[in-house]
Amino acid sequence: METTQRIAIIHERLQNALSPTKLEIIDDSEKHRGHVGSRDGAGHYTLKISAICLQGKSRIDAHREIYALLNDLIPTQIHALQIFIQPD
Repeated sequence: METTQRIAIIHERLQNALSPTKLEIIDDSEKHRGHVGSRDGAGHYTLKISAICLQGKSRIDAHREIYALLNDLIPTQIHALQIFIQPD
């Protein structure tokens, strides 16, 4: 799967499930070229998200909710995901 397809899938899942007010997905894969997890084509991403449904949750609970939505993509499509929950 190409990076643009991966990002579109991540965006769609998060948008549909969490209705974020802010959603930014940054492809950091180039910074990790040659890294073991990248050799098979899996990507490294930074996610910046703000969603009312995540506000007030612990960071761990918010991350768990996001990972649950993307679990089937890890580790084959997503090798690493850095998550920043941002206030509204």
